[in-house]
Amino acid sequence: MIDYTADLRTRLGAALSAHERRQHSLEGRRHAAVAVVLVDSDAERHDGDPLRAEDIDMSEVPGAISADELRSLDGRMVGVAGGAAFLLCRRASRLKRHAGQWALPGGRLDDGETPLDAALRELDEELGLRLGPDSVVGWLDDYPTRSGYLITPVVLWGGEDPHLDPAPEEVFAVYRIGLHALRDTEPRFVSIPESNRPVLQLPLGNDLIHAPTAAILFQLRQVGLLGRSGERVDHLEQPVFAWR
Repeated sequence: MIDYTADLRTRLGAALSAHERRQHSLEGRRHAAVAVVLVDSDAERHDGDPLRAEDIDMSEVPGAISADELRSLDGRMVGVAGGAAFLLCRRASRLKRHAGQWALPGGRLDDGETPLDAALRELDEELGLRLGPDSVVGWLDDYPTRSGYLITPVVLWGGEDPHLDPAPEEVFAVYRIGLHALRDTEPRFVSIPESNRPVLQLPLGNDLIHAPTAAILFQLRQVGLLGRSGERVDHLEQPVFAWR
């Protein structure tokens, strides 16, 4: 595990500051911001998934999956809590767009808002967690999506054990994913006939996380945890089910 300490915040902040953040122009896209919120977690208390494996549809996962993998990939987020972690949401099934998918808290910028304003507001609205500008650890690259958004990610220090109150109309459940699980995962890059760009898959728990969420987390892994400054993610493709 990775301990949730002031030293971790300092190290992550230094690694993100050393990375020259890539920004994109909107070019007709809608600007959105997401928050990568770092908290502490307990391997027992914060483990488990309220969904059963039989309730999760894995049929749209792209790429070749072996029989052994298929037995372990049931879509549940289990076995990944413990130590310093980030908050990951499973979107509510009633949403009109991207229902049930994995997401970081965030959303569109309102008129006059900065990306930080929007990320902090959305974090409060979605998870009931109020943070201020002093919680910023650093920034990651903009990621243009197939569905017409330009996502700006900010990394925030959320406190050891903040009270979370997920908004049921937007969030089905919120999970604490240990940074050790993100660091130790083996990213996958698969081909799809609809694009010449590689689709990124991050194995976490019993599922595969895809871009855009996976692209942001992958850059946090590469730049923040592994110190690989300058590694880009905007060339990484999303699965077709995320294009809509």
